Amino acid sequence: MIDMTLSTIIITVLGLCLFEIISSIDNAVINAEVLGTMGKKGRRWFLLYGFFFAVFVVRGLLPWAIIWGTMPELGFIGSFTAAFSNDPSILDAVHKSAPILLMGGGIFLVFLFLHWLFLETKSFGLRHERFFQNNGVWFFAIVSILLATVVWYAIKINPMLAFSAVIGSTAFFITHGFKENAEKSEKALLSSDNKMSDISKILYLEIIDMTFSIDGVLGAFAFTLSVPLILIGNGIGAFVLRKLTIGNIDRIKKYVFLKNGAMYSIFVLGIVMMIDAFGGEIPSYISPLLTFIIIGFFVYKSVKHNKI
Repeated sequence: MIDMTLSTIIITVLGLCLFEIISSIDNAVINAEVLGTMGKKGRRWFLLYGFFFAVFVVRGLLPWAIIWGTMPELGFIGSFTAAFSNDPSILDAVHKSAPILLMGGGIFLVFLFLHWLFLETKSFGLRHERFFQNNGVWFFAIVSILLATVVWYAIKINPMLAFSAVIGSTAFFITHGFKENAEKSEKALLSSDNKMSDISKILYLEIIDMTFSIDGVLGAFAFTLSVPLILIGNGIGAFVLRKLTIGNIDRIKKYVFLKNGAMYSIFVLGIVMMIDAFGGEIPSYISPLLTFIIIGFFVYKSVKHNKI
């Protein structure tokens, strides 16, 4: 993850961009509906000022803060530039602390996928999805057993690695509660008796976007530990998504299995992070490559579905 060629950097940024777009589709659809109740000026403000807040404050500072919190010995600036540094002490700190970050993020993403698979309403893209949704009661048992198993093996390697897995699961349940409340709040913005001004709606949408951005930020660490690359890739993705939100969201909604692709990507990235955390050596190009393959497959299924 430290020594990256130009081609690897390009592939990583493209993968981050695609993952950001796909993982935020649901939020973009609701945002588009809210923007439909606003004037042209409000929409422009959402695209311009809202974009800077979403990218530089949320998708820029959040991964920076996560790396800084995981590796405080790097310092404020060192945590930002860690992936591009040749300082042996920084390389050693990244090598030692990365598994802790990756384990927490991996557990979070796997739990996110399992929650979708077992409990969330979906368009069934693969045959097994209906079976799991019909047996949704098993979600809490499955994630509890998974967490116990991961902690059992992780604690033998490093107690902090095991604790990171617990933190990842805790973060999932906390943010899931906030996300459920955010979804209800966004829908409330669409009610006919809502008298909020356009500026108030924009500010509210940005706060909600912050809640929904956590999935994309944590998933980005499966691609790279470089905050600048995460900022560039997620930033481009956020910009493209906002343009789609304003102009072409109805076209995106026709791809009925995009959410499925996003969730299977999240699952694969979570597994990659956990394998890395346990010491497995997975090449840096694997995460973006798998993301392209998975999303491409579900785009194909969506196109095929629309022709039926």
